[in-house]
Amino acid sequence: MADPQSQTDFSFFQTFLCSAFAACVAELCTIPLDVAKVRLQLQKKAAAADGMGQSRYRGLMGTIATIAREEGLPALWKGVIAGLHRQCIYGGLRIGLYDPVKLYLVGNNFVGDIPLHQKILAALFTGAVAISVANPTDLVKVRLQAEGKLPAGVPRRYSGTLDAYFTIIRQEGLMALWTGIGPNIARNAIINAAELASYDQVKQMILKIPGFLDSIFTHLLAGLGAGFFAVCIGSPVDVVKSRMMGDSTYKNTIDCFVKTLQNEGPYAFYKGFLPNFGRLGSWNAVMFLTLEQAKKLFGL
Repeated sequence: MADPQSQTDFSFFQTFLCSAFAACVAELCTIPLDVAKVRLQLQKKAAAADGMGQSRYRGLMGTIATIAREEGLPALWKGVIAGLHRQCIYGGLRIGLYDPVKLYLVGNNFVGDIPLHQKILAALFTGAVAISVANPTDLVKVRLQAEGKLPAGVPRRYSGTLDAYFTIIRQEGLMALWTGIGPNIARNAIINAAELASYDQVKQMILKIPGFLDSIFTHLLAGLGAGFFAVCIGSPVDVVKSRMMGDSTYKNTIDCFVKTLQNEGPYAFYKGFLPNFGRLGSWNAVMFLTLEQAKKLFGL
């Protein structure tokens, strides 16, 4: 009989690989929406208005069209390498740890459906742990995505993903890679709880409806539901996180929150809501669909 601990370790390793793979597939499919979301979130009223009082980026499709027209189609995949780095670490850890932590909270002898609050606690913890490790990849991804079209003769801050890592360390110090760690932990813990716990719960509820099976359609519905809950709950911290990582003028999380509120009002915290939902909704649908199929291959 196999050692239970070795089985648990192997199961975690398999789940980690499946999760990282699924997250990377979703990242590749949806990163243009993420680029648009970041540009909209970083757009400030004073800086974004041109001589006609028009914002440079307007709406999801308008932002994508503007970026493609001004910078070329490849610009829509800015930060994709850092994004894949992030998903390999963050995506693998947050989902790979979720079931073990969930089972630890309820105990190995627990029988029945795990309570929602235990799912939320497990997802909050795994999201916080995962992003604490992956924050440097998130920072580089946002910095690369934040750069728009520059005037002629003005060089870019970073020539690529690896150059961004080394330049940040050289110019700002090693700990600068953890800039924005506070709002990033808050954002990812909250969004992870909204995604994993809601997916878990919605899928569980759907499967109790007569006629519904553990099928692709069920995974699609649960994934879209997870994305919607994640955006509704996590948008304010997501905006603060993006601004802190893309703009070094903010002193800390509270300073960024207060200045955004004072200068732009409460609606600024839901700036980019539709592209964010378009991004997270489609991202979760693709990720969970891929994850469920990958887990079947491993027999998980």
